[in-house]
Amino acid sequence: MPRYNFDKPRLFVNGRLAADARLTLDKDQVNYLRNVLRLGDGAEILTFNGADGEWLARIVTEGRKAAFLELQEQTRPQPPASQLEYLFAPLKHARLDYMVQKAVEMGAGRLQPVLTRRTQVSRVNIERMHANAIEAAEQCGILAVPVVEEPLSLTALLEAWPADRPLIFCDEDAPPADPVTVLRNALGDKREGGVAVAVLIGPEGGFAPEERSVLTSLPQALTISLGPRILRADTAAVAALAIVQAAVGDW
Repeated sequence: MPRYNFDKPRLFVNGRLAADARLTLDKDQVNYLRNVLRLGDGAEILTFNGADGEWLARIVTEGRKAAFLELQEQTRPQPPASQLEYLFAPLKHARLDYMVQKAVEMGAGRLQPVLTRRTQVSRVNIERMHANAIEAAEQCGILAVPVVEEPLSLTALLEAWPADRPLIFCDEDAPPADPVTVLRNALGDKREGGVAVAVLIGPEGGFAPEERSVLTSLPQALTISLGPRILRADTAAVAALAIVQAAVGDW
């Protein structure tokens, strides 16, 4: 697969991408290209929509406030969707923004907010999460934008959890052990070809005792330790996703 090209700006669009297509830009996109990036008529950018790969496009301006893109050629094909799911108790504002962006950078293909007994935030701005996911994808050369799901209670999530999908539970009370070795031994030959797995990070303050009891009794659950230190939830997200990618992902 061709390597990322960071010499040109990248822009996420909603339209279908194909040879010789023209895409009309909305006013926010025009403002971003003109006034933030200082790009004018004829400038080239890279564009993607999460489905049709990455395309080289030329900006064509129409007057002072309108513009569209002329697609020229595909620069990278669309990769398969990531099989890594990230399940998390929502955080407040900037820390949630950070966590979403880092999860996208680490290769998550699905983002699922989970409401637990000790979750600090009961309302989740899905549109803001989606915007942060797109921004991270634009900046890091990612083509497959993660699916952002509506919040679910932990009970509802576990009741509907597929029998064949491993759920990696990061437990601060788990006995110390090398998490990479634990995952490789537990998943065995399932790692061949990329197994669909999910990583669950709880709220600050951890899971309630009854929640931990349900999680540890779930046949699909794989309990791992993130080390001897207590990590903030957003830090735990990066640590856990790095471990999983190293053990059973694409690293």
